[in-house]
Amino acid sequence: MEVKELCAAQEILQNLESARKVKSFTARSTNNPGWPQVHGASFDIDTTETTLQARSIQITKTGMYNLYFIHCDPKLKEVFVDGKTVWKNPTGYLPGRMAPLMKFYGFMSLAFVLLGIFWFSQYARFWREVLPLQNCITLVITLGMFEMAFWYFDYAEFNETGVRPTGITVWAVTFGTVKRTVSRLILLIVSMGYGVVRPTLGGLTSKVVLLGGTFFVASEVLEIIENVGAVSDLSGKARLFFVLPVAILDAFFILWIFTSLSSTLNKLQARRMTAKLDIYRKFTNALAVAVIVSVGWICYELYFKSNDVYNEQWQNAWIIPAFWQVLSFSLLCVICALWAPSQNSMRYAYSSEDASEEFDKDDTLTLIKPSPLASKDVMSPQHRSAASGNGLPHGDLEGEEKTA
Repeated sequence: MEVKELCAAQEILQNLESARKVKSFTARSTNNPGWPQVHGASFDIDTTETTLQARSIQITKTGMYNLYFIHCDPKLKEVFVDGKTVWKNPTGYLPGRMAPLMKFYGFMSLAFVLLGIFWFSQYARFWREVLPLQNCITLVITLGMFEMAFWYFDYAEFNETGVRPTGITVWAVTFGTVKRTVSRLILLIVSMGYGVVRPTLGGLTSKVVLLGGTFFVASEVLEIIENVGAVSDLSGKARLFFVLPVAILDAFFILWIFTSLSSTLNKLQARRMTAKLDIYRKFTNALAVAVIVSVGWICYELYFKSNDVYNEQWQNAWIIPAFWQVLSFSLLCVICALWAPSQNSMRYAYSSEDASEEFDKDDTLTLIKPSPLASKDVMSPQHRSAASGNGLPHGDLEGEEKTA
C-alpha cells in the first residue's frame, strides 16, 4: 500500500483542517485482512510536539509486520519521532528470523562437545605421539566450543531481555574470528607440508602471518558491525564495503592452498612416500568438495536475497548463516578423522630420513644462478683422476708440467 493511498483514506483525512496529524500504522498483509491498523497523533495549531499514546497490539497470526510513521500534511517538511517500540513473540523477544538460531547454536555446542570428547580422549591416550599439527587442531576445537557457547548465550539473553548483550556478542564474534583465522592458517601450512615433509616454512613464515593478520582484522570489523548491537541487516552497499575485503582474502587463501597442495603432492609422489601421499590425497579431496559446495551455496545465497527484497522468506533466512557453520564443522571433522592422534601418528611426521634435500632444493636452488668456471687453471675431473693415477703430489705434477 502506498503513502498516497493511505493519506487519501477518509479515516486519515478527517479533521485535517483543524489539526496536523501524524499516522502510525502497520502495512497491510494479503493474508490478514484486518490490517493495516491506523493510529493517529494530532498537532495543535500552536504546538510543535505531541504524544502518541502507548498501546498494545495483539498479533494473532504469524507473518511479517512492519511499523511506519507517516505525515499527510504537505506543509510539514520534517517530523522527528522519538521513542521506542517493543516487539515480543510467544517464545521471547528474538525476532522471528533469528529465533531458530538459538536452538541451532545449542545443537552446535553439543556437536562440538562430542567432537571434543573424541579428540581429547585420543589426545590423552597417545600424547607421546602428538604432532604439532594436532596441537593446532586442538586449539581450533577449543575455540569452536567457546564460539558456539557464546553465540547460544547471546541469543538466549536477547530472547530473555529484549536487548542484545554487547559484551557476550563481542566475545562470540572474536572467538569466531580467531577460529576462522587459525583454521585457514592451518589449512595453508598443512598444504605447504609443514610438520610432514618440511620442518619449517622458511621465508614464507612472514607472508603467512601477514595474510592471517590481515584476514583477522577485516573479518573482525565485518562481524562486529553486523552483530554487535544490531538486529537488522546492513544496507546492501554498506555491507558490500565490508564483505568485499574478506571475500578477496578468502579467494587468496584458496588459491595459495591449492597451489601449495599441488606442489606437495608432486613431491610426495616423486619420493614415493605412500602413507603421506594417501592422507594428502584425502585431504585434497575434502577441500575440493568444500570449495565446490561453498561456491554453490554462494550462488544460492545471492539468488535467495535477490528474490527476497521485502524479507518475505524470513522464516528460512536463518539457514544462510547456519550453513557456513555446518560446512566448517564438517570439514573440521574430516581433518580430525585424518589426523587423529594414534600410535601411528609419527609416521606422518617430518623426519630427517624423509627430508632429503629435494623438499628444500626446489625452493632454494632456483634462486642461485650457476656461474661458469672462469679460470683455466682449474682441472677437469678427467685431468684430476689422471694426476692422481701418477702417484705424484699435485706440487710435483705442476713442476713437471712447467719444466716439460
